[in-house]
Amino acid sequence: MRTTLSTKGQIVVPGALRSRLGLHPGDEFSIKLDNGSIVLTPLAPRRFAVTIGTDSVTHLPLATAERGAPLLTSEQVAELLADFP
Repeated sequence: MRTTLSTKGQIVVPGALRSRLGLHPGDEFSIKLDNGSIVLTPLAPRRFAVTIGTDSVTHLPLATAERGAPLLTSEQVAELLADFP
């Protein structure tokens, strides 16, 4: 991906990356120089509200995250379920 430095020294993080990482206005980052590369790291992962309910068709437990929460990969879901009672 490519972005441009503004006259104010600002860089836009492309929307696809913001969505994938769950980034929102006001999120803070640490910034460092690493072998000539600039590395941005979110300081704290954003927490999203999750509601546990029951699916109206299957009557199985259903977890729903708030709008804007990042999507989980199959591997991440498997990790979460591994610790599920």
